[in-house]
Amino acid sequence: MWSDDPGKVLTQAANIVQSGAICDECLGRAFAQLGHGLANSERGKSLRIILSMLGIEDKAGSCWICEGFLRDVDSWASRAVALSSGINFDSYLFGVKLTPRLIEMERLFSERFCTNRAESLKHAINRRIGKAFEAQVTHGTLDIEKPHLSFVIDLVRNTIELRVLSLFIYGRYQKLTRGIPQTRWPCRHCRGKGCDHCNSTGKQYEESVEELMEKAFLDAAGSNSGHLHGAGREDIDARMLGSGRPFVLEVCSPRRRELDLVSLQAEVNKTQGGKIRIGKLKFVSRMMVSKIKEIRAAKTYEALVSFEGDISSGSLREALCKLVGEIKQRTPQRVVHRRADLTRTRRIHEIGGELVSPHQANITVKSEGGLYIKELVSGDNGRTAPSLASCLGIAAHVIALDVVEVTSSLFPY
Repeated sequence: MWSDDPGKVLTQAANIVQSGAICDECLGRAFAQLGHGLANSERGKSLRIILSMLGIEDKAGSCWICEGFLRDVDSWASRAVALSSGINFDSYLFGVKLTPRLIEMERLFSERFCTNRAESLKHAINRRIGKAFEAQVTHGTLDIEKPHLSFVIDLVRNTIELRVLSLFIYGRYQKLTRGIPQTRWPCRHCRGKGCDHCNSTGKQYEESVEELMEKAFLDAAGSNSGHLHGAGREDIDARMLGSGRPFVLEVCSPRRRELDLVSLQAEVNKTQGGKIRIGKLKFVSRMMVSKIKEIRAAKTYEALVSFEGDISSGSLREALCKLVGEIKQRTPQRVVHRRADLTRTRRIHEIGGELVSPHQANITVKSEGGLYIKELVSGDNGRTAPSLASCLGIAAHVIALDVVEVTSSLFPY
């Protein structure tokens, strides 16, 4: 173990400078944990002066470890400043991909001169460029966990890449009309490329909740793309009513982060109010996306059901009572082409209904998330059991379906 004895420090420093040309930065970072408050260049320069006074001269030339790179970080910082021009941010992070030669030289240096007080070359580069960047932009702070801007410098390709942290906005949406999917659907024929079937739009449906909602937010943030993450999704022909479905809108690569959510909510509800409405908006972290995807919230549905024959109120009540409890559902035939063909168990908490005619009824179902209501009614050729049709002994199907509530302790607002 290396001792911090001054004599041994000078001996180690002398060995380093006599091994080859080395810059103040690399000499200083070999002893980075010594001399509180000093920059590596100051440590290196001080050691070199002391060694020179003792008659130990260093070797001239470019640093054999970093090749002088650590003395030329301002140009990389300037490139980062230019790349981030016009983007609103409060925090940043730099990362660097070293060349194979730099990696090898750093390995040799660490093995040959093990001081146990050194700062790695990669860490030193990241820190130095970050400081130079902050000095040029005069704002922003380092944030390792969730920086607004993340720069990746590739020394092999001599490139710098900027990644901008997405904005995440929680809310609830109501879908007031039928025939609109939650998110964009690529055309089945061209898979999004554009063809005659989709009028070259690349979309299966002309609009979606995602598109109706996101435009105002993308314009306000100066973003070109976004993604809607919902707590489940309703069928295209179903409405989403009540207090709405929880969602997180991800705004990708925003140039502006300080959005007026109250004004944006009012704008969406004014321009798209006949189709969707949004509310309860608030900024959240990326973690909310995974939470909202993983949760299986309880759902309440209302459905208008048609029967292929007349039934009585008594037989309807008796059949509905049999459905409370566990339901075994194999993936419906209508979606099995895009979802795993599995049998899942879902629970119905409450169910009730009343006839509106001898062959039609309104029913209300409160169930665990993930239950397919259309198949609960029809039975889907035996893939759902029990079903309303099997309990009645008569064919049945859903004419109209609405989701009227989505509830979970995760979404108290």
